[in-house]
Amino acid sequence: MKIALIGYGKMGRMIENIARQRGHEIVAAIDINNQEDFDSEGFLSADVAIEFTVPSTAVANYERAFQRGIPVVSGTTAWGKVEDLRPMIEKYDATFFWTSNFSVGVNIFFAVNRYLARIMNHFGQYHPDMLEIHHVHKLDHPSGTAKTLAEGIIDETTRIEKWTEDTPDANSIFIDHRREGEVPGTHIINWKSPVDTITLGHEANSREGFALGAVIAAEYTKGRHGILSMEQLMGDILK
Repeated sequence: MKIALIGYGKMGRMIENIARQRGHEIVAAIDINNQEDFDSEGFLSADVAIEFTVPSTAVANYERAFQRGIPVVSGTTAWGKVEDLRPMIEKYDATFFWTSNFSVGVNIFFAVNRYLARIMNHFGQYHPDMLEIHHVHKLDHPSGTAKTLAEGIIDETTRIEKWTEDTPDANSIFIDHRREGEVPGTHIINWKSPVDTITLGHEANSREGFALGAVIAAEYTKGRHGILSMEQLMGDILK
C-alpha cells in the first residue's frame, strides 16, 4: 500500500518505520516546510494519507487531501468534531478515519470503561473522576482520549451529564491533567463512594502502540468509504 504522511515529527517518523516494516511504501512526507508537496506525484499516488499535526492546521490538511481524492486517517485532536466535517466529506465524496487514540489497548479500555459505567449507573453512591498524564510537549487538555472516556461514561449513565476541568458537581465528571517529562499517556478513572474506590486505568509504555494503530487503521481504510472509526475497526476484528 502507498502511504503519504502529513506531519513528519516524532510520530510521523515512527509511523514511517512501522509502515515499512509491514511492507508499505511511503510516497510523501509533508511538513510545514514543503506544503507544495500536496501536489507532488508521490502524494497524488497515495492510497491513504496518515495525518498527525496540530489542531490549527488539521482541518486544512484534511481538505487538501480530500480535494485530491486521497482518504485521510488522522490522530490529531482538539480541532473540533467529526460531525462538523460531514459537509466537507460529502462535498468531496471523501473517506475519513479519525480516533482520539489509535492504541489497540486504549480501545479495549474504552469498551471496558463503558461496561463499568453501565454497572455503576445502578449504584448511585459511586461518583467518577479522571486523571490524565502526558508528556510536556502536549499542549491541549484534557486529552482526546480523556474526552472519549468521559463521553463513554456520559452515554452509559443517567446521572453524569458533562465533563469539566473546573469545580465538579453531582452531574459532572472532573478531569484533571498533568504534563510530565516524556510520559506517552496515562489515564486513570476512579469511581469513589464513601466506603471504597474502584479504579480503572491504562498506561502506555511507548508511543509505538499509537503508530502501529494508525498504520492498521490505514490498512482498514483502503477500499472503504465515508466516515470510519476505531470502533468500527475493532468491531470487524472481533466478529
